[in-house]
Amino acid sequence: MSSETQGLFVWYELMTPDVPAATRFYRDVVGWTTEPFTGGNEPYTIWKAGDVGVGGVIELTDEAKKAGARQQWYAHVLADDVDALAQKAVSLGGTIAVPGTDIPTIGRFSIIADPQGAILSLFKPNRSEPPPRPSGPTPGHFVWHELLADGWEKELRFYSDLLGWEKRQAMDLGEGMGTYQMFGKGDRDLGGMMNRPPGYPLPPHWLYYVRVDDLDAASERVKKGGGKIWNGPMPIPNGERIVQCGDAQGVAFAMQGV
Repeated sequence: MSSETQGLFVWYELMTPDVPAATRFYRDVVGWTTEPFTGGNEPYTIWKAGDVGVGGVIELTDEAKKAGARQQWYAHVLADDVDALAQKAVSLGGTIAVPGTDIPTIGRFSIIADPQGAILSLFKPNRSEPPPRPSGPTPGHFVWHELLADGWEKELRFYSDLLGWEKRQAMDLGEGMGTYQMFGKGDRDLGGMMNRPPGYPLPPHWLYYVRVDDLDAASERVKKGGGKIWNGPMPIPNGERIVQCGDAQGVAFAMQGV
């Protein structure tokens, strides 16, 4: 691994109090299948898009709740040195939520919280090859990473110093919504940052967009499965559309498609 790949998103995990209900919901809405992973210390279920693993789901236990964890999606980004990077996050105003931990046969990770409390996992896999990159629009894969914050400018400085993310194109959202600032690294556009709208019900957090074939049909499946549509569908500049949702347990996620 090199500094060129550090900061790229590679894995996505859902922490939920009801793993069976969550797997049913996302299987029906997104089309993921699941596969148990038996190499760790705790039960773990892998999300798969076709034959490719894209993430996993873990139980939010009472013990984790007492430690401050909450139900949410969070992502893993590549790190050259997990422990050193976590300490750098602290020096930049972040905190360490989970110290460096080994996953047998897989790699090492540490979960950090940025200065506003949004969490991200730093991950160094045992393998050395770069993360796979889907060719073209691939249903079931995550395609965009969005940070809703209170003052995105400070957050972008934090992540730029930590992971080398670069400022890209910015858009005026209009109607007093402020700026939507995109970011990326190298030849990859990774996501965007914006300020939380007035009255937004969640604290600063990351929102992850998964691609689906038919956005309208997937949106209907969200509602049928007990979830809610929070915003959209609405068009985006590339000619596709997005929708922001809560799953059946109220966890925020988003979808992109036609």
